[in-house]
Amino acid sequence: MPAIKVPKREAEPLKRKLKKLNLYDGKRRPRSEGDFVLLPVIDDPRVYELGHEVLPVELPLRPERQIYKNLESVLAERLTSEELKYLRRYDVIGDIAVIQIPPELEHRAEDIVWGLRKVHPFIKVVAKKGFHEGAFRIRDYSIIWGEKRLTTVHKENGVEIKVDLSKAFFNPRMKGERYRLAQLVKDGERILIPFAGVLPYALVIARYKKVKITAVELNEDAYRLGLENIELNRKRLKGEIELIQGDAFKVLPELPTFERVISPTPRGVDALALTLSKAQKWLHYYDFVHEEKIGEFGERILEECRKQGKDCRVRIKKVSDFKPHVFKVCADVEILG
Repeated sequence: MPAIKVPKREAEPLKRKLKKLNLYDGKRRPRSEGDFVLLPVIDDPRVYELGHEVLPVELPLRPERQIYKNLESVLAERLTSEELKYLRRYDVIGDIAVIQIPPELEHRAEDIVWGLRKVHPFIKVVAKKGFHEGAFRIRDYSIIWGEKRLTTVHKENGVEIKVDLSKAFFNPRMKGERYRLAQLVKDGERILIPFAGVLPYALVIARYKKVKITAVELNEDAYRLGLENIELNRKRLKGEIELIQGDAFKVLPELPTFERVISPTPRGVDALALTLSKAQKWLHYYDFVHEEKIGEFGERILEECRKQGKDCRVRIKKVSDFKPHVFKVCADVEILG
């Protein structure tokens, strides 16, 4: 995403101007570099007409709570304090805002759309979340404002990811986690990614590191989108990605072992034994765990390591909230021998 490089003495006046023009990207934090400041801006042609140096820079995201407060503060002039309590988190995927509107706020849908457009002036679609359906975790969506489509190109970590929300699962909240893994990976590694989706993990890692990635995805629609995404990012990628369409539980047993396995495991799927069996040095295994059972989860991983004759060290990291007291976690499993 772009940022404007400006001397520190000019940063505040320019920031106010950018906000007035609806060009300032409030989802990211500015960053100081010596006598200069990098101000986050949205990807808009007008940015390049302001006469300042514009750089493609990855700036850290603000905490979700702070983004949420922006919408809350905008809507404070239209919703009552009681109604504001029912606001839910939302996601922006490309130029699509995805929201959940509880029954208590159904009569305020137009006001919420207005608030989202004010906070994110670049959005062209507002889609209301329904329930997950089918084996591929696809949500049902209804478009409540804007263009009648659920396809978009989402930009993150220096790559472009084509997404069709009606056909394939995609979680924009894992942006920071994908970047974390990309920084852990070393050039020259061979990496396996089952449950690869439209390739967000593979693309980000291949963007930064010269690696060979084998990705496996069962959903034919996600597979086709993944192939498009490889071509879309061809000139940006340092690494190579091979995408296989098929069931991970049938494909992986036929594959060799890999130095690193990354398993963004779907909820309700147990692929621990399978993915660990394919890892030589590292396994990054995602699961959904109640906070009181995180210790048990770690013990289960160590027990599986012992079954497979591997000496392992496990570090478990909370990645995101899922529901009260339940977290999406990542177990970084280092295989020592």
